[in-house]
Amino acid sequence: MKLLEGKTVLITGANRGIGRAIAKCFAGHGAKVAFSDISYDDNSRSLEEELSNLGVKAKGYASDAGSFEDSEKLVNDVVADFGELHVLVNNAGITRDNLLLRLTENDWDLVIKVNLKSVFNLTKAAQRQMIKQRCGSIINMSSVVGIEGNFGQSNYSASKAGIIGFTKSVAMELGSRNIRVNAIAPGFIETEMTQKLPEEVRKEWIEDIPLKRGGTPNDVANLALFLASDLSDYITGQVISVCGGLHT
Repeated sequence: MKLLEGKTVLITGANRGIGRAIAKCFAGHGAKVAFSDISYDDNSRSLEEELSNLGVKAKGYASDAGSFEDSEKLVNDVVADFGELHVLVNNAGITRDNLLLRLTENDWDLVIKVNLKSVFNLTKAAQRQMIKQRCGSIINMSSVVGIEGNFGQSNYSASKAGIIGFTKSVAMELGSRNIRVNAIAPGFIETEMTQKLPEEVRKEWIEDIPLKRGGTPNDVANLALFLASDLSDYITGQVISVCGGLHT
């Protein structure tokens, strides 16, 4: 059973990691996939080819999610190329970790721009098409760090907490238009980013997880699939953790 047959989706920050896993999962369930990243590079080309090989229409775009103008253009281009837009996954994000004592204004501003302002940019742009269609699902990538905070991540935690407040507010605004807005809060997910952590740090994280393993990008993609599909037709304004029980 293909859960997204006939739907067009847009995923930001999809060149690698969680975003790439979501793109492949959605395509496997029949979605037409538009995806973006800060640049269109070899990763973009290979993903476009992988998705096309699954028998769906797929196209990658170079777009700065932190730019209001880029985001407007991206959504307009996707609608022009695909004719519709049913699902938006706001996945673009970065980290610039440091203690507040050493955190620079630039690292604060950049993380807020890429992680939080991007969600405003893309959601504002996409809502027009979804309101016109009177249907849509918006999925925002938060983090358990946005719920609990984390040492040395005040900028990242603030951006991810902001996404939660934004999600709940916009869900109230758009519910009457049959547009659902939810957030996913991943915990410790095994990606290129976490692979760079010292082994002892990774072991400490995993020891604190009740399921005793790190999550995979596919664990997050499976939840995104549920929230994008009609199976979650009565779910909106929610924040769902994918963390192996780390946040309970």
